[in-house]
Amino acid sequence: MAAFFLKKKKEVTETVEEPQKTVEAAKKEAETVNTEPPATIVCPACGREINKKTAEKNKYVCYECGNYFRVRTKNRIRMVADKDTFEPWFEELESKNPLDFPGYPEKIKAAQEKTGLHEAVTVGKCRIYGLETVIGVCDARFMMSSMGHVVGEKIALAVERATELSLPVILFCCSGGARMQEGIVSLMQMAKTAAALKKHSEAGLLYVPVLTDPTTGGVTASFAMLGDIILAEPGALIGFAGPRVIEQTIGEKLPEGFQRAQFQLEHGFVDAIVERKDLKMTLYRILKMHQKTEGYANFDPLRSDDCYEPTEVMKERATKAQPLSAWEKVRAARRADRLASVDYIDNIFDDFMEFHGDRQFADDPAIVGGVAYLDGQPVTVIGIHKGKDLKDCMRHNYGMPSPEGYRKALRLMKPPDH
Repeated sequence: MAAFFLKKKKEVTETVEEPQKTVEAAKKEAETVNTEPPATIVCPACGREINKKTAEKNKYVCYECGNYFRVRTKNRIRMVADKDTFEPWFEELESKNPLDFPGYPEKIKAAQEKTGLHEAVTVGKCRIYGLETVIGVCDARFMMSSMGHVVGEKIALAVERATELSLPVILFCCSGGARMQEGIVSLMQMAKTAAALKKHSEAGLLYVPVLTDPTTGGVTASFAMLGDIILAEPGALIGFAGPRVIEQTIGEKLPEGFQRAQFQLEHGFVDAIVERKDLKMTLYRILKMHQKTEGYANFDPLRSDDCYEPTEVMKERATKAQPLSAWEKVRAARRADRLASVDYIDNIFDDFMEFHGDRQFADDPAIVGGVAYLDGQPVTVIGIHKGKDLKDCMRHNYGMPSPEGYRKALRLMKPPDH
C-alpha cells in the first residue's frame, strides 16, 4: 500500500560521464566483492559462528540454538516502535557523582563514549501500529544498565508525563540492579519509580514491563515487577540475587533453569513469555484491548445483525429432550470428551490472550484466564479447566483450584487502576 503514496523520482536530464575502468581493474574489483567473507559473530550459548546479517534479520536471535542476544537501545526501538515515531524525553539530564566515588565520572564518560547514550535508560513517546504509548529501554552496555539517580529520575519523569497525557507505559527492563557507586541515592530510586507507577495506576492507566536478560537486583525489586501485565523474553534471567550468589550462600547447586523466564512463569511472577518476533504485535494487542472508553462503545458493527434467537429446530429439540437423571448428570460431568472452558473460549470469544500467575507463589493450571473480545468488546475471561484426558486432567489437577488459582482469578478481575 505504501508504494501508492511514494512520490515518483524526477528523471535526471544531466548525464555524468564516469571514467572507464580497465578490464584488469574490473576483474580485481569483482574478485574483491566475491571473496570478501561475510561478517560473523560467535553465539555465547552454543559457541557456533553465525552470519551477523542473518542474525539481525532474525531479531538478534541465534538461528542455530535460539539464544537471545542482548539488544541495543536503537535496535530495540526500531523493532518495536513505528518508523520515525520515537520522540526521546529528558536527554538533558546529566549524571553526577553524589558520593564523590573515586573513578565514577570516568566510568560514566567511558560508557557514554562506548554506547553513544547519555545514560543506561532511554525514555520517550512512540507509536506501536498507530497506538501512542510511552516507552523506556534499558541498555546493558551502559554499566550493566545499573540504576543510578539519572536512571530513576528519567523513568519517574516519563511515568509522570504519561500520567498527565493519559498514556500507557512500556518498559524494557534489563539491569544488574542498583548502582553501587551511588550508594543510598541509588536505592532511593526504587521508591521513587514505584511511587510514580502507583500514581499512574491510580489514574487507571496500563503499565507493561518486558523483562529481558538479565533483570535483577533493585530493578526487579521495584519497577520491573509492578506491571499490570508482565511479559518476558525466552530464557531471560529474572531474580533479585543472581544464581552464583545464591549458590555461594546456601552451599548447594541450583536446579537447571532456576530464575529463568520459564521458571518465573511457573511460579506465578510472569504473565506470558513472548518470542521476540511476536513482541510488537503482542504489545499492540494489549494496548488495543486496554484503550480507555466510556460505556460499551466497542461493539463490532459488523456483528450487530447477528441473530442469537434459537431456530425452530432448536426449540423442537429442547421441547422433546428428556431431562437427565441425577446419575446421568454425574456421568456426563465425568466424561473426558465433554466441552472444556478452553473450548467455550475458542468458540465464543475472539483473539483470546492467556495470562498466568498470582504474583506470589505459582500459576494454577486449573484456572484459565486472560483477555479477549466479545463481539468487539474487550473483556476479561476466566474459566476452570479440568482437562481432556487422564494426563491433561492430572496436569490441571482435575479442575480443582488451589489458593494461587483464586488469587490469579482475583488479579485478572481487577482493572489496571486497582
